[in-house]
Amino acid sequence: MRRNVTDRILLKEIYDTYLQTFCDFDEESKSRSNKIYVPIDCEAIAKKLGLDIDIVFGRLYYHLDRKHGYTDDQGAQTHLFSMRVGGDHHVIHFPLLSAVLADLELAHHRFTLPLMLSLIALSMSVFNFVTGL
Repeated sequence: MRRNVTDRILLKEIYDTYLQTFCDFDEESKSRSNKIYVPIDCEAIAKKLGLDIDIVFGRLYYHLDRKHGYTDDQGAQTHLFSMRVGGDHHVIHFPLLSAVLADLELAHHRFTLPLMLSLIALSMSVFNFVTGL
């Protein structure tokens, strides 16, 4: 089993795996209950990430849904992850997933870019100090 993964990596894996499924929805064929909620296979995601299925399910159901789901002004709830929607089991709200992932990606880039620039500047300073330039 691999080390623990970030929310960004977990959601990115789900996004990459099910993007085509979301886009291929056909109202006529009714391959799932609705377009917005896409059924996911927690076990397959866990296997791809080298995690236990209960960690993937628990992170989605107990942590990420509570963190990113919301209730609107009229009291209607929107879940990131739901146990069941219509006849579908273990579903993810794909547009909300996309928005959450975009925010996580932005935060990741805001952290890593300055870090990389700082490391480059530090390397140049050390090089100049060592060579006496």
